[in-house]
Amino acid sequence: MRRSYFAALAGGTALLVVPASVRYRRDLNAARARLAQVDRRAFPTAWGAVEFAERGSGEPLLVSHGIFEGCEGGLLSVPDLCPDRRVIAPSRFGYLGSTLPPGATPADQADAFAALLDALDIGEIDVIGRSAGATSALQLALRHPERLKHLVVLVGNVPGSPTAVVQPSWGRLLDRPLPIWVLKTLFPSVMIRLAGVPRSFSMTDDDARFANDFIDSMFPLAPRIPGVIFDAYVSNADVNNYDLEAISVPTLLVHTKDDPLASHEASRRAAERIPGSRFLSLESGGHLMLGQTKIIHDELADFFADRTAEQIHETSLGGFTMKTPDEGG
Repeated sequence: MRRSYFAALAGGTALLVVPASVRYRRDLNAARARLAQVDRRAFPTAWGAVEFAERGSGEPLLVSHGIFEGCEGGLLSVPDLCPDRRVIAPSRFGYLGSTLPPGATPADQADAFAALLDALDIGEIDVIGRSAGATSALQLALRHPERLKHLVVLVGNVPGSPTAVVQPSWGRLLDRPLPIWVLKTLFPSVMIRLAGVPRSFSMTDDDARFANDFIDSMFPLAPRIPGVIFDAYVSNADVNNYDLEAISVPTLLVHTKDDPLASHEASRRAAERIPGSRFLSLESGGHLMLGQTKIIHDELADFFADRTAEQIHETSLGGFTMKTPDEGG
């Protein structure tokens, strides 16, 4: 009886595992094919290869991507926010084709960004740091202020944020392709929450499409894992030591109040510390800033042009400007 029970259990498990294995290989091949369609190039630097992708034309804009992403994630995060710009998106240390040098720091990453700009013959540039990519973007502003026209931090990893800590060792269980794929495939609602969409947020079809595209852009995961580990155990917590008061670059911070990952309040405090900075506070949208494209697009256009958006209320708080969109707008 017991022998037949275990035989049946083994047979049933095999029936589940075999189709899952086939689907996993199929999805992995599809992810690799998507990545292969991205035109990626790399330059040798003192920190190893720095890979990047670019899209569009116009004034150049450097985008420092978030955790679990890469150069294609950097491109994905801004097309509707800055449609008239030449977007240059490097893969940060350890992501895709970019080297993770021994003993790397976010300061090294900032220097590698500057080396990439040299290779591309770009003097000054606007910079956006999103999520975990804010750390190296802030370092770029601190170490190479002459290279930045403007700095934008979107839902950023900043001092005091719950993201700005060394992750617990058990977190490495999620730094592997199979567990993340299982969540994506079998528990999509959990994966959506892990991507930063609040449970209470009601997504439109466009929101769901963007969220799913964002999750898809994390795969294939294996060539990103060194970068994920660097972010989780080195880079993110490093931001707590930054002298934000020394930033001399015009700076805009944008954060949603319902972001379940990074902290809206920490971004507000960071804006208070950066001389002359602006802070755009958004009511909703979570970590992906869903439904806020037009507001952010308009604010970025005005900020990059050094104008003040007419549809934004301004309240002077200390050395920075806090902004909230009109209720009806």
